[in-house]
Order: sequence, then structure tokens, then C-alpha cells
Amino acid sequence: MLLDVAIKNLNGLVTFFNNYRNNGLDRDIIEAKKIAEAIDIEPEFTVKRASCRKKQFDEIPNTEREQQSAKENFRTDYFLVLVDMALSQITTRFEQMEHFESIFGFMFDASKLYYLDDDLLKTSCLNLELALTHDKDSDIDGNDLFIELEILQGMLPRVAYEGERPWTSIKIMEFAKKMDMFPNVLLAYKILLTIPVTVASAERSFSKLKLLKTYLRSTMTQERLNGLAILSIESSFLANVDYDKLIEVFASKNARRHHFR
Repeated sequence: MLLDVAIKNLNGLVTFFNNYRNNGLDRDIIEAKKIAEAIDIEPEFTVKRASCRKKQFDEIPNTEREQQSAKENFRTDYFLVLVDMALSQITTRFEQMEHFESIFGFMFDASKLYYLDDDLLKTSCLNLELALTHDKDSDIDGNDLFIELEILQGMLPRVAYEGERPWTSIKIMEFAKKMDMFPNVLLAYKILLTIPVTVASAERSFSKLKLLKTYLRSTMTQERLNGLAILSIESSFLANVDYDKLIEVFASKNARRHHFR
């Protein structure tokens, strides 16, 4: 998933959860009642027995809480808590994605890149250089990137930026790679396209490592573990690999041929 697509999806989720927080419970209760009636369960909230205890003379009674219905108790104790937790996590990730968009947004597709004027383009390039700078070292030169993107704007075909589906960042990088004259552009797009949108890849890696490095394989070297992890994670690619050809290539590179006279 590309970064701009993830930002749009997260923005949609934030809007959905805000609306769901206000109106979702009543709609879900109707659906839950239908399911409960279909399986012969009484569709009503469980009411806890009120505990009787001795009250202190200076205790302030919580009459508002005591007068709440079972539905209102469920709403405040469970529904709002769960929805607010989900909304908080999604909002945090959305803010992080917005920060990335402020840095890489001008490179998301060809229409955004093509219609940028020189001042905005140069400002965006310098901001990108600043974002990719650590101490005094930077991955790209903002001025060189600006010059290369100016040339690239003039070389893009009309089909790249016109129409309903402009070129994505991947297509722009492939086009720049064919031209073989935009080193800073290629590097900037490689960084953009390798930014992890989700943590699913990292979580999948840890899950695979638990299966690979067991107690019986505790002496496995790091190089072998990395290789096995890649093979396990990218197992879908292995289905299309021709093993016979791989074996032949491996054998040809490692064969020891002795010529006798």
C-alpha cells in the first residue's frame, strides 16, 4: 500500500469512528437483537444486583450513576471506552502519516508534481533535504533534486499527469530510471516507496523468527537466520521459482574443475 492511499484510508476511518461514536450504539443494538432472537436469547442487558452496604455519614451519594439504565451503563463503561481507544490510535497514526505527506506529498503522483510552480517545488525539495539530514550528512541535495525535477516535469508525457488516473510514484520512478539521468530523483523515490505504512511486516517477521529460531536451533548464525526468515516471509514468491535452474546456477559457480594433461 502506498503512503497516499494509506492517508486517505486513515482519514476515512477517523471520520467513520467519529460518526460511529455518536450514532453507532443504537444501530448495533438493533442488529444484536435480531441475532439474539434468531438463537432464542432474551435481547436485554444484564442488570447487576445492587450491592447493599453501609454508607458513611459524610459520603456524597452518586445518584446520577445509580439512576443510569443498563444500556447507559454499557455505553459509558464499554462502548465509549473501546471506541475512544480505537479512535485515539487511528488519530495518532493519521497525524504521523500527515507529517510524512508534508514531506513527500509533492512526489505522490505525476499530477501533483507536474503542476507545482518553481517556488513550491524548490521549497518542497529543500524541506525533503532537511528531513533526510542527520547531523551534517544528507541523503540528497535539495538544489540538485529541484533541477532534476524541473527537467523531469518537461519530459513527462501528457498521459502521465492528465486524466482520472495519473502516474503513481512507482511509474514516475520507473520512467526516471529509464532516462538514466536523475540520480537524486531515483534516490528520493526509493526512500518514499520504502517507508513502511503499517507495522504488519515487522510483526510478521517476529512471528516467523519464533518459528525459525527454536531451542534446538539456538546456535544458528545470523546470516543463516536472515536467509531463512526471508524465505519464510516471502514464501509466495518461492512458488514460482524454478529450483532446477537455481541448482544448475549454484553448481556452475561452485564446481571445481581440474584440467589434467
